[in-house]
Amino acid sequence: MNQVHTPGLETVNVVQYALHPRVLEVLDSWRLTPRMQRILLGGPELEADFPFMPMAPDDHVKLFFPDPATGELIMPVMGPKGMGPRPDGRRPEFRDYTIRAFDAEKRAVTIDFVLHTHGVGGSWAAAASPGDRLGVVGPRGSHIYPVGYDTYLLVADETALPALSRWIEELPAGKEVIAFVEVRDAADEIDLPAGAQVRFLHRNDAAPGTTTLLADAVRELAPPTGRLFAWAAGEANSLKPIRRYLVDELKLTKDQMKIDGYWRLGTVNLDHHAEDED
Repeated sequence: MNQVHTPGLETVNVVQYALHPRVLEVLDSWRLTPRMQRILLGGPELEADFPFMPMAPDDHVKLFFPDPATGELIMPVMGPKGMGPRPDGRRPEFRDYTIRAFDAEKRAVTIDFVLHTHGVGGSWAAAASPGDRLGVVGPRGSHIYPVGYDTYLLVADETALPALSRWIEELPAGKEVIAFVEVRDAADEIDLPAGAQVRFLHRNDAAPGTTTLLADAVRELAPPTGRLFAWAAGEANSLKPIRRYLVDELKLTKDQMKIDGYWRLGTVNLDHHAEDED
């Protein structure tokens, strides 16, 4: 069984796991908004002690998708250092996705997909139905965030909405939580857990990742009183001015924030473990 880890007060606790490949199937699928699909995954290969830690809201797995032409699911070869090349040279099609929820009793993992017609994940999710199969590897580790700060600033585009939702759900009661979320328009706003000051920002016809909406909102925010922890996730380049503002103006240290580029315009399978310090 997995060890239970308690969140710290002011430091991030990093936990690593052995990578475990699984082939799961769709249990249910439904539309949250016009551009977001929620999918419930389960099956006999999903273990009851699947790694799902409290206050680790941006934990993610690698999802391996069937070949859209043949329907064949090509899984990676696992070695002592993780995923390795296949002997036949074929390259599995995969993307990283945040774990929105895990139900140990039902043996079910929830994943929310932003629907893009040009992306393999969104295209698969839009058409997914019960019984469809999907490969899942991970998570490889958890960043368990601290709960001892007075105020939490959360910044996200729609790709980071699942993680932001978990932040609000899992923080202890009594914390001041300020959240900014960029979406296309009002139709893409989702109901978030109570207890946070949430402001949705609409980019309308602008392309995702091309606006300064989130950075502008953070700059306009009155500096919170008390100890502040900041978390921001979304398109990598759009997060750079947010990082600079938090460091240069609010004087936050590295321990008081996490800025995570989930994706970058023009880049496929961005390695967001490689922290961008710009």
